[in-house]
Amino acid sequence: MNKDRTTTILVVDDEPMTRDGLKKTLESWGAGRCTVISLDNGHAALELLEREPVDLVITDIRMPEISGLDLAERLENRLGERMPPVILLSGYSEFEYAHRAIRIGVVNYLLKPISNAKLIEAVEKALIAAEKKSRIARLERIIDPVLEEARVNQAEIGESVREALRFVDGRLSESFGLQDVAEHVHLNPSYFSVLFKDQMQMTFSEYLTRRRLQKAKELLVQSRLPIAEIAEQVGYNSAKYFNKIFKEYEGDTPSQYRANMIE
Repeated sequence: MNKDRTTTILVVDDEPMTRDGLKKTLESWGAGRCTVISLDNGHAALELLEREPVDLVITDIRMPEISGLDLAERLENRLGERMPPVILLSGYSEFEYAHRAIRIGVVNYLLKPISNAKLIEAVEKALIAAEKKSRIARLERIIDPVLEEARVNQAEIGESVREALRFVDGRLSESFGLQDVAEHVHLNPSYFSVLFKDQMQMTFSEYLTRRRLQKAKELLVQSRLPIAEIAEQVGYNSAKYFNKIFKEYEGDTPSQYRANMIE
């Protein structure tokens, strides 16, 4: 469970005793770091999930009108990759549902009566898996596809350009330009400019900007540093100019990008 924020768990079960028991067990385990919402039907669950994010859904497989499996399928259709993990509960060993459950991404299937230990173990595993999935998704959104394509094609890059890339990576916080890098790799600036564009499929200036912004995005998501300090760490003396360049490439200001990525 993420210790930096409250984890929200939704329990959906039409049996009051089971629903209340699950809620009390999870609240005790969460020790104040866990908000547990309990509902008695799938319709109410879908309405809630459209309004606010939930980290985990625990639902009975057999409920009137919308079963636990139906709920999971509707969540997958509506939320796609943003679908929270789902744990199904059942009073029967309904193995005929197993294939369907796996196909729609149900992470566990627990038989009632459920011991507290089994419940907590399943919840912890589901939340850890969800956090890992969320981290991977955030990292994929950070990656610049143009830089990634260049990285994939690096086998075709000559040693002079490779050395130039190492120079850039090691000095992102410093102020330098094409002439400085050309001098470092012992090439004429004009020749280096043509060579770099030919091998990287972009100008040196564009690469440097993209690489600085790539580092900025990592710092925005993985740290709480002020925007002005991040600007300095990626080689921009002016936070105002950094904001302008960032918005040109990303469509959002650094502050907006950070807010969108950590919501």
